[in-house]
Amino acid sequence: MITAPADAPKDNWVDRFAPERAKPYLRLMRADRPIGTWLLLIPCWQGLALAGAAGEAAPAKYAYFAILFAIGAFLMRGAGCAYNDIVDRDFDARVARTSHRPIPSGQISVRTAWLFLAALCLAGLIILLQFNTLTIALGLSSLLLVAAYPFMKRITWWPQAWLGLTFNWGALMGYSAIAGKLGLAPLLLYAAGLAWTLGYDTIYAHQDKEDDALIGVKSSARALGEKTRPAIMAFYAISILLAAGAGLYAGFGGLFLLFLAAPAAHFAWQARRLKIDDSENCLAVFKSNREAGLLVLAALLLAVIV
Repeated sequence: MITAPADAPKDNWVDRFAPERAKPYLRLMRADRPIGTWLLLIPCWQGLALAGAAGEAAPAKYAYFAILFAIGAFLMRGAGCAYNDIVDRDFDARVARTSHRPIPSGQISVRTAWLFLAALCLAGLIILLQFNTLTIALGLSSLLLVAAYPFMKRITWWPQAWLGLTFNWGALMGYSAIAGKLGLAPLLLYAAGLAWTLGYDTIYAHQDKEDDALIGVKSSARALGEKTRPAIMAFYAISILLAAGAGLYAGFGGLFLLFLAAPAAHFAWQARRLKIDDSENCLAVFKSNREAGLLVLAALLLAVIV
């Protein structure tokens, strides 16, 4: 029996149903922890919805692109995790939460991980080539952000900001897939996603702050310390304001601001519930950002409908 990583949820589908030989590879791409795929995918869908303000495409096209983005997010999140684990394998071996991941535990060799990463990237490229030229160019350019991300925790106290730049790139791609161009509205939505990520990934980073301090890894959680709660509130408030600006600039009416009350309330609930010295609490609050992102998506979709 292959040991599962300590940070994997209990009774996940990989542990329960996947063949034993496939489990290390599925764990390498974090298939047993789907929250990362959601957080990569939701900005893509938000970009699609924002482009719906112009009403230039048939509903079937939106649905087709939404499915493509879902497949692509699963593949490229997996590729990103594999790359991150290759680069961080020595750090992961020294952190209790990550020491049983496939590479530091010896379940997958570094060479095999590189080959698996290449296969995921090839599959992702096949998906990417279904879009227009601008969206393809945006997708390829995102690889520069992905490649640099694992090194940010060695350079800056704010690697979460770089993650925000990386994980929310899909907002630009989703918009361009429909509109064939960019503009202020998708850029504002992208900035809203960056602020959102600063919030949720700071919460996530509090799980590892003691180990990070011992091995010299930097994070916004360590930088903010006891100031985390007001900082989280500020990040989330900025995210809502920027999302509001994106919708209004795209042509949504004043009702869109009312629709944003739901995600704003969810963000306030997160800030109230957060206990930065309780790892289980941090993980639970972090995971609730799937619902937060979907609430913003719902606000955009409602604005398109009404």
